[in-house]
Amino acid sequence: MAVRAVEVSIDGIRFVLRREHDFTWLRELGRVFRVFDQQDSGNLSFGVQGRDRRFFVKYAGAETIHYGGRPEEAVSRLRHAAGVYEALRHPNLVNLLARIDTPGGFAAVFEWFDGEDLHPHRAFPAPLKYTHPDSPYFRFRRLPVARRLAAMDAILDFHCHVEASGYVAVDFYDGSIMYGFSTGETMICDIDLYQRKPYYNTMGRMYGSSRFMSPEEFTLGAVIDGRTNVFNMGAAAFVLLGGAKDRPAAKWEAGKALFEVAARAVSTERSLRHASVAGLKEAWDQAMK
Repeated sequence: MAVRAVEVSIDGIRFVLRREHDFTWLRELGRVFRVFDQQDSGNLSFGVQGRDRRFFVKYAGAETIHYGGRPEEAVSRLRHAAGVYEALRHPNLVNLLARIDTPGGFAAVFEWFDGEDLHPHRAFPAPLKYTHPDSPYFRFRRLPVARRLAAMDAILDFHCHVEASGYVAVDFYDGSIMYGFSTGETMICDIDLYQRKPYYNTMGRMYGSSRFMSPEEFTLGAVIDGRTNVFNMGAAAFVLLGGAKDRPAAKWEAGKALFEVAARAVSTERSLRHASVAGLKEAWDQAMK
């Protein structure tokens, strides 16, 4: 069955929804210069030019074209997410500036980060992600190893902070990583599903990319904890520095010592992994020397 769609225009930017929605509240923030309307989460996002700075606005309440759930559920999830961003403020996390209750939903307003998502899956679906010269991931993988190691360090720093704050990462993958090619700065985004500890798998197959997911993220009732996040971080290291889900030493680009740390982190046997993200970071730093 074809999905019913209507075209909407804000400040000359056209996009598609399932039905009309009130966006007049956006005028108080500034002029919309970009719309991200292809997510399947129920969220709709905007790039907004304010008087003296730019904002990234994540909004729930509209009936987006790729979302099959109820808008109220998307609103509830985004409200939860805003609390997570507030609890986990960090230099390497996109900065939440404000929450806005609107007539038809809820918006989270972030400081704009001038970087590129390493997994823009609709613009560069596989195999284009890995082969197209304009793909952010393709360009990132061609940076010097030292710059990629700096990005990995930022990811580990943030997730040590997540762990110390009493949270676990859920649905972390390369779509959660933004990289500023002009500045070398790495920023984490899309932590909407991170949860307070203790947390357990209530789904079976949890949300996320299988390239990053541990065995317990496929196991109903399993604990999701520091060892789970160690696996996620090890998988990230292979995505940034090795063969992604294919993890032989021959495809690793950052030396034997770091390979051994990353390989231990992605052990399918939980007890063989580092006990915590902090423990992984300590081993990683030692291997960097």
